Amino acid sequence: MTATVSKSQYEVKDLSLAPKGKQRIEWAGREMPVLRQIQERFAQEKPLAGIRLIACCHVTTETAHLAIALQAAGADALLIASNPLSTQDDVAASLVQDYGIPVFAIKGEDNATYHRHVRIALDHRPHIIIDDGGDVTVTLVQERQEQISEIIGTTEETTTGIVRLAAMFKDGMLSFPAMNVNDADTKHFFDNRYGTGQSTLDGVIRATNVLLAGKSVVVAGYGWCGKGVAMRAHGLGSNVIVTEINPVRAIEAAMDGFKVMTMDKAAALGDLFVTVTGNKHVIRPEHFEVMKDGAMVCNSGHFDIEIDLKSLGEAATEVKEVRNFTQEYRLPSGKSIIVLGEGRLINLAAAEGHPSAVMDMSFANQALACEYLVKNKGKLEPGIYSIPTEIDQEIARLKLQAMGIEIDSLTSEQQEYINSWNSGT
Repeated sequence: MTATVSKSQYEVKDLSLAPKGKQRIEWAGREMPVLRQIQERFAQEKPLAGIRLIACCHVTTETAHLAIALQAAGADALLIASNPLSTQDDVAASLVQDYGIPVFAIKGEDNATYHRHVRIALDHRPHIIIDDGGDVTVTLVQERQEQISEIIGTTEETTTGIVRLAAMFKDGMLSFPAMNVNDADTKHFFDNRYGTGQSTLDGVIRATNVLLAGKSVVVAGYGWCGKGVAMRAHGLGSNVIVTEINPVRAIEAAMDGFKVMTMDKAAALGDLFVTVTGNKHVIRPEHFEVMKDGAMVCNSGHFDIEIDLKSLGEAATEVKEVRNFTQEYRLPSGKSIIVLGEGRLINLAAAEGHPSAVMDMSFANQALACEYLVKNKGKLEPGIYSIPTEIDQEIARLKLQAMGIEIDSLTSEQQEYINSWNSGT
């Protein structure tokens, strides 16, 4: 496909990167059979015809396939980055050059550029917003009240974004339906756990080339993302320590075989710290003070606020880049703290994000959530909605089929048994 996007409709680093991006997009597609089947159906049925749609996502090879599927569905789609360091510039270039999709995303863009791109996206006057962290939805509510009447709904695939939407709804500020893609079984069980687990450590290793075997790795937060990071770190031979605020998750971590303690105690023991909480200042000055010389800290939560880098920077006598995406903060005591990926998502800052096979299901949820919103336009009250079970199950069925896996089905006798109450011992 030749480009049909004018210069005013995109802002990417360099269109000459497009051939490499297209090659990588095609490679990722090999591992995304579910989304491919949805795209093929969308191309026939055009369920999003006439719908203006904006997607605020990490601009990766996997996201490219979501954008292409939405385009096939007939959507007038525009794509921006959801994080200043998560864009793959060759992919952004290919989406513009080869697929004719407007993209506003440059790896390393500053905060001012990022927020300008958010407003450019809202200038598209969307009917549907695919959000990753909630920035577009929040900006819409804060700055573009006159556009809210045009909104059919939004979809959100991060824990951080769902927390923000819930707070907006509680405050009476969410006046349209929002699809909770994050909590779909075919999303968080796999994307958050297996995707985050592998891609986080991939980012750490690419940034540092350290051997994780024998290292003490502190994982802050034992939600599905934290479970994945802890599991993969343990698999690489690390001694894993978990910190938590939720007593149930803390018990779970302990019974999974990990040491559980407060960050105050873990700070002196860790060689590598990974934050995956979605909260603010999980690692603070009092923790930096007792860390080992050369301790490494990184974040795999959505926003760059989990590590108090402002305080660390103010305390440091020197800050220098020692490798790509690796900064050394020298403290007055003479010891150093190593910060990876500027405290942003390490799996996207220093690596390529989640594997395609995992994102296949996550983005299938996104695509089908958009279709669901359009089919139910005007029928859904403002609020946060789970992905319907039938959609979740269909995605799982398609994934199993693509993997060549067959499962059992209930016999008529079994079906009768589980639907009755008068059969017992």
